[in-house]
Amino acid sequence: MRLIILSGRSGSGKTIVLHTLEDLGFYCVDNLPLSLLPDLEKQIGAMHPKIAVSIDARNLSTDLSHFKNILLQLQESAHTCEIIYLDADENTLMKRFSETRRKHPLSNKQISLREAIRQEHALLTPIASLADLVIDSTPLSIHELCNLIRERIAHHSGHSLQILIQSFGFKYGLPPDADFVFDIRCLNNPYWKPELRALTGKDLAVIAYLQADEKVKKMVLDINNFLKEWVPNFAADNRSYLTVAIGCTGGQHRSVYVTEAIASQLKTIFKNLQVRHRELNKI
Repeated sequence: MRLIILSGRSGSGKTIVLHTLEDLGFYCVDNLPLSLLPDLEKQIGAMHPKIAVSIDARNLSTDLSHFKNILLQLQESAHTCEIIYLDADENTLMKRFSETRRKHPLSNKQISLREAIRQEHALLTPIASLADLVIDSTPLSIHELCNLIRERIAHHSGHSLQILIQSFGFKYGLPPDADFVFDIRCLNNPYWKPELRALTGKDLAVIAYLQADEKVKKMVLDINNFLKEWVPNFAADNRSYLTVAIGCTGGQHRSVYVTEAIASQLKTIFKNLQVRHRELNKI
């Protein structure tokens, strides 16, 4: 049986993700009291090979504080237990509640919306600290969030380490779910070549420019060797997800090329490997 525990702050997209998981064939339960989770797994697990349960701050705070102990019980009986934690920055959560006119589950006449959002962060820390996958929904549309879940969950069997190699631009912020971050801004930038500026690291002209640079070759080789050496150790530690982020300034040229170059070599070694170009998805 595969069990996914979905959590995160209100307004971060848990309902959207739960509906997406339902479309992927999961038996989904929203707002389950945490203390009932072991019983649910025992009663439903035999009938449904894939279960997703949403647990959030609507639970009793005493239950949330015992999350680690309950998780240990589940890991003894469930074949695979994964924790996905959704979040967004405070201002984005404030804006989403204002636009939808929803009431935050922790807010009342004495507690403002901003205070409730901060309290929720503290309450869910025991779950967030144990998450296998953290997703920041701040920059994502509903469509992008659904696609991300399909990419990460549907293609992951739950029995092997899933590796995501992702290019990004430092000027747009670090990917919050990155386990390794490689900064390649020291490499020559095709952006400063007028004929290459509008292209990306997937275009032949940019590829030829970067392939001719010995420093680029050395960077790709060194990152590859590092990942070949250390990724198996994460797999042996029963990790479900590993995200490798390759960053340049804008996430358009160097990081895209290096990500593709690394992935093309590692795919022969690690079968459950995906590639994503964060900034290109915005174009």
